[in-house]
Amino acid sequence: MMRTTFLLGALLVVAAPAHARKDLDCEMRFSLAGWSAFYKTASGEGTVTCSDGAKLSVVIEAKGGGLTFGKSEIHDGRGRFTEVYDIEDVLGAYASAGAHAGAAKSAEAQVLTKGPVSLALSGKGSGWDLGIAFGKFTLRRR
Repeated sequence: MMRTTFLLGALLVVAAPAHARKDLDCEMRFSLAGWSAFYKTASGEGTVTCSDGAKLSVVIEAKGGGLTFGKSEIHDGRGRFTEVYDIEDVLGAYASAGAHAGAAKSAEAQVLTKGPVSLALSGKGSGWDLGIAFGKFTLRRR
């Protein structure tokens, strides 16, 4: 009887679901400036804050190629992350692609991915640009 109880208890422990990690609500405030002439490059900085109180200062670097020309600057940019379980999950290189056109004051929105993590960006800016660009968007610790 004791052996049966032990085996039943062991089976319950194995069958119990693992504690699922709760994803965090994380957002980033940023500024970004850059230029493009076939090759697109931009850099900036931002701050990521998460619902668990974690905060991280980041450096932003965007590089890519395509048929693109212009100069632009994003002020008061915002980003929202999904599938983040620890603030460190936001760091790394995201794949990006996009088409854009703007003159003087413009607005931009873009979604980037890095494995299961997604980053939706939006912002208002100034400058002029026209084209199609692709490449990577990298966040690293400042």
